Amino acid sequence: MNTFSRRAFLQTTRRAVTAGGVLGLGHPLLSFAAEPAPSPAEAGVAVDYYDKLGVTKIINAAGTYTALTASIMPPEVRRAVDRAALHPVRLKDLETAAGEYLAKRLQCEGALVSAGAASALTLGMAACVTVANRPQVGESIMDQIPTGVEPLKNEVIVQHAHRYEYDHALLNCGIRFVEVQTMSDYQAAFTPKTVMAHFFNAAEGGEISREEWIRVAHEHQVPCMNDAAADVPPISNLWNYTRMGFDLVCFSGGKGMRGPQNAGLLLGRKDLIAAATENNSPNSARVGRGMKVAKEQIVGMVAAVDWFLSQTDEGMEKEFRRRADTIADAVKGLPSVQCQVFVPPVANNVPHLLIRYDQQRIKIAPRAVAEELRSGTPSIELNPATGTNHASAGLPTDANTIVVGVWMLQEGEDKIVGERLRSALSKALQA
Repeated sequence: MNTFSRRAFLQTTRRAVTAGGVLGLGHPLLSFAAEPAPSPAEAGVAVDYYDKLGVTKIINAAGTYTALTASIMPPEVRRAVDRAALHPVRLKDLETAAGEYLAKRLQCEGALVSAGAASALTLGMAACVTVANRPQVGESIMDQIPTGVEPLKNEVIVQHAHRYEYDHALLNCGIRFVEVQTMSDYQAAFTPKTVMAHFFNAAEGGEISREEWIRVAHEHQVPCMNDAAADVPPISNLWNYTRMGFDLVCFSGGKGMRGPQNAGLLLGRKDLIAAATENNSPNSARVGRGMKVAKEQIVGMVAAVDWFLSQTDEGMEKEFRRRADTIADAVKGLPSVQCQVFVPPVANNVPHLLIRYDQQRIKIAPRAVAEELRSGTPSIELNPATGTNHASAGLPTDANTIVVGVWMLQEGEDKIVGERLRSALSKALQA
């Protein structure tokens, strides 16, 4: 599987959720005294450390890929992060307060801010191992993850088509996978050692539906977890899957919700969220000890959820289509060029622009176009599916297609991308 196939977005909100609005939630922890006056250095212009370190800034016409530092936080989220940096708090108090607030907002029993979606997978897996084994092993079960789990209950059922590059996030807990393909395989796979049934929400294969996966797991009194890391928008997916019956659902915070890149969400059953929290930082001798989420990122994730819930799916899609149209208008007049707006069905479910053309008339391959934009100034990164036969997140691509992800573009960058694409294609036009 293409490592870029993973999990996204957008224009700043019209309805500001200020740092005070995000944090003034009636909880004693989530209210702050007045900040100290800034020092002269703080009041001055911030040092541009990208320039100081010689790191090239890019225009992100690809998407919310981790390798491209995911999304840009909206101003109100950045303000919440900055404000949180001014005050120390008790980390467990903040984790608890944030979890309670997010659970209410996202219509689920429990919530935990994790160190990204991969961390949510590991902590969710650790929770299932803990809850399954604690009646026999006691509290020491958490000390035994991952190296002492093999003799205990440690089997995770997964569809063969749902095995992926994030398996390690679960394997970190000492589990072993039991693969199934058909419904009869699935029914027969449950044993006294089964601790969880895992589902990859954006998988492009597999015979067993979400609903059937949940039904059978619950018949066997086994929890099921859904990796939906990149699967917002639509906004309602933040509660659709827990309502459907998944006991745990994982989301990335730095993609569609536009929170800090190193934050994510684990949502679901209250007892499992509590067990995940026990396996998480700052608890020592736990599998999640290294998955620390700083106070700034916890607050930033709460702020991002508030920001995201203030948006509408229709408003976001309208803006993304406007950006795609701006880029398409820049290249449409070139001979043989055809443009199509495509929305992937599950992951990264936002408009993408597909540009196709006759390479006998425009003598440059899409991958060469991508390299030209990457090496230019400003550097532009196109979607990694450009010019490949490997579909990325459901995009219908091939070796003859340029794929432009528009949702991470900032104001005015759609025009720059359109101009640069037109220039690259025009220079290669066969007279």
